[in-house]
Amino acid sequence: MGIEIERKFLVIGDDWKLLGVGEYISQGYLSRDPARTVRVRIKGEQAWLTIKGRSVGASRAEFEYPIPLADAQQMLALCDGPRVEKVRRLVPYAGMVWEVDEFLGDNAGLVVAEIELSSADQRFELPPWAGAEVTEDARYFNSQLTKHPFSIW
Repeated sequence: MGIEIERKFLVIGDDWKLLGVGEYISQGYLSRDPARTVRVRIKGEQAWLTIKGRSVGASRAEFEYPIPLADAQQMLALCDGPRVEKVRRLVPYAGMVWEVDEFLGDNAGLVVAEIELSSADQRFELPPWAGAEVTEDARYFNSQLTKHPFSIW
């Protein structure tokens, strides 16, 4: 079984924008049930189908499979609710790579940084642009942002 161990932080300031090149991502959910989300994601000319289990702290089961772009485009039309659109920057910091997501559309104004870890107790250094931790706050799950976008908080 694949396990994702990820910590998530709000981003403060704009310094992170200078450190990484952004790539547009569009994703939708075939299931937004917290026990099992099923996501279709398109990034550039590549696409994936991802199944994630319920989060327990910073960990959850994750299975991700590349799929043909044409299939992903058709699957997005089947998705439950609106898409999540964002620009992702990969930002190296202190020997780790952070994924900084700047959300668009109804979630514009929200910027979140995630770091994937190899164990729940792995130590890492917070960059100066990392603010409050929101790892366990379900409002910041991408699947929840389709139900309750940042613009209406």
